[in-house]
Amino acid sequence: MLQVISVLGALAILAAFAANLFGWIQPSNLWYSVANFLGSAVLTVVAVIDQQLGFLLLEGTWALVSLWGIFSALRGRRAPPSAH
Repeated sequence: MLQVISVLGALAILAAFAANLFGWIQPSNLWYSVANFLGSAVLTVVAVIDQQLGFLLLEGTWALVSLWGIFSALRGRRAPPSAH
């Protein structure tokens, strides 16, 4: 079951990456950061369970950076239209 959860987390990250490469979504888009956060958060939990320190560092950092992207996207949405 842990393998299935890991694959789903990886697919979320890879889907965001592929969507960006194909020009379907920009990194500043909220959903790009949400997909990265969800995928990396799942993989962070897996890394904790498996006691994989390198993987924990990678995915934990990815999750934190993605969370920052979510906050940035939300702040951008709340800006008045004239601020763009």
